Amino acid sequence: MTTFTHINSQGEANMVDVSGKIETVREARAEALVTMSQETLSMILKGEHHKGDVFATARIAGIQAAKRTWELIPLCHPLLLSKVEVSLEPLVEYNQVRIESLCKLTGKTGVEMEALTAASVAALTIYDMCKAVQKDIVIEHVRLLEKSGGKSGHFLVEK
Repeated sequence: MTTFTHINSQGEANMVDVSGKIETVREARAEALVTMSQETLSMILKGEHHKGDVFATARIAGIQAAKRTWELIPLCHPLLLSKVEVSLEPLVEYNQVRIESLCKLTGKTGVEMEALTAASVAALTIYDMCKAVQKDIVIEHVRLLEKSGGKSGHFLVEK
């Protein structure tokens, strides 16, 4: 039976001791979808938003968030990420923006939380920048797409 790694034998939350783990290349990808009105998406794509470049701001916010995940999620380790990438793709036919993040390092623990945090905060930044013109924007489908490295091996979402 698989057990929670962040719960000790007394049932208390604790940070996992990774000191005995082997350093491996670890990589994770995550995504989030932001659904909005056609008018809001059009405003973003035409560069007509009064707050500036929404995608550039969201990209930087996602990168910054990945680097600070350990400060946001209580039991995460501080990591020296070697790569963080956040891409934003407008899906005009669905009035959506698809955000995908990639985090990578050589280390003793995975980067799934960093990838998920990057995608989430990029989506939240889009909401923040656009809430003045549309309050009912929806952020959904925040999920891990893929992870590799470490003893648990490779994980890939089936499409």
